[in-house]
Amino acid sequence: MQRQFAELNARLAEIHDLSSAKAVLEWDQWTKMPPGGAAARAVQLATLERLAHQRRIDPGLGRLIGELEPYGEGLDYESDEAALIRIARHDFDRAEKIPPDLQAEFIQHGALTYQVWEHARPRNDFLAVRPYLEKTLVLSRRIAECFHPEGSLADPLIDYHDPGLTAADVRMVLAELREGLLPLVKAIADSGIEVDDRCLRQHFPADRQLAFGLPIARAFGYDFDRGRQDLTAHPFATSFSIGDVRITTRVREDHLGEALFGTLHESGHAMYEQGIDAALERSPLGNGVSAGIHESQSRLWENLVGRSRPFWRHCYPHLQAAFPEQLGRVDLETFYQATNKVTPSLIRTDADEVTYNLHVMLRFELELDLLEGRLTIAELPDAWGERMQGYLGVTPPDDRDGVLQDVHWYDGTLGGSFQGYTLGNIMSVLFYEQAVQAHPSIPDEMGEGQFATLHHWLRENLYRHGRKFTARELLERTTGSPEINSGPYLHYLWQKFSEIYGIA
Repeated sequence: MQRQFAELNARLAEIHDLSSAKAVLEWDQWTKMPPGGAAARAVQLATLERLAHQRRIDPGLGRLIGELEPYGEGLDYESDEAALIRIARHDFDRAEKIPPDLQAEFIQHGALTYQVWEHARPRNDFLAVRPYLEKTLVLSRRIAECFHPEGSLADPLIDYHDPGLTAADVRMVLAELREGLLPLVKAIADSGIEVDDRCLRQHFPADRQLAFGLPIARAFGYDFDRGRQDLTAHPFATSFSIGDVRITTRVREDHLGEALFGTLHESGHAMYEQGIDAALERSPLGNGVSAGIHESQSRLWENLVGRSRPFWRHCYPHLQAAFPEQLGRVDLETFYQATNKVTPSLIRTDADEVTYNLHVMLRFELELDLLEGRLTIAELPDAWGERMQGYLGVTPPDDRDGVLQDVHWYDGTLGGSFQGYTLGNIMSVLFYEQAVQAHPSIPDEMGEGQFATLHHWLRENLYRHGRKFTARELLERTTGSPEINSGPYLHYLWQKFSEIYGIA
């Protein structure tokens, strides 16, 4: 079996290399590429995707996996070899259902749509992007239909981002979370306390904001010898290899939080990818296991660490030194509360921890309505406004801060794009609590600017495994249960915000 296994490794490494080359071109498009390169870049991306997809569905690869499966079943389940054969089978079976031309068309269309969106959003021009989004919906349905789903048409698209989950599963998680969140939102609104966040809404020069955030990312554990940060329209992290994992952010000079928390968020994603065992490089095991697990890390470092009182106890004096005119007379408690102010917002990425998931619920429901034919793209802006009013009590004044705000519908499928954020929020608390249970000193260490213990625990228990285990298997290995239990997350929110808002 050694010859077959070596051949499997070689085939999968070639697919990985093509996908990584495609990711480099996407990173360049989203950070550096001049607008005039959009059409050619879309074709280049489609070519690479077609080549990679042809290799993913090569019948010879399928036969090779079939020959190796009996061998893999005799190996230790936790071994790299057994996991590689399992994941190779999963990826082959999924890829085989999608024709290469459809996959390439989808990638080419997404690249073109992104470029149109990047220019349409600042101009508040939904009409410019509407025909592209209509085609995105058509392509998303065609891809989903390749799987002949028995449940929702969204199921195959959700499974791509969060393997093993269906629309029904996500609905159940969101319903349970909504039941616990709405009373907290009401209690905060009824508290009569209005947190003052004017200290965040001053002029903060962009270069000084970026200079403050980078050392924090480094202290968290993001390795700049294997990464870098650039500016983009919508922040993201991307991995070309375990040795090259990049982050991006964006800056508003009239608000301190966007660049800083964007950097912390994307550092969480990047540390996950950098922490994968080097032995898994150039294989399908060398990536994060699901959108939810990935978001658990970005949200953990952004919120449970970056918006915590211990973190700011250490970092705030340094921030005051960086911005003495703006913050020199603002005390720590005022600043801490400002960074945790709960107020309905128009923009998901600006949302506080309490209302953030309401944004996700809104988007998830709209995706289902679009895919299942209850809503058209033409009706989407009005439906967005109505649901924003219903969920958050605010109505976007325009499409720029409404239906155009999120990049995800304009560079990928319509379906499965958003549930990972809420799943990640829930799991971030599950993982963080286990880390603190193992190392009770973590909060005190954070107050001293030390994050190595937390980072090490996450690397050993989550990061290094890559895709060797499913999300539920990782949950069970770390928490003792495979269930996505929102109870601890709700407890965390109630405890934190009851203290800020004086809720009994």
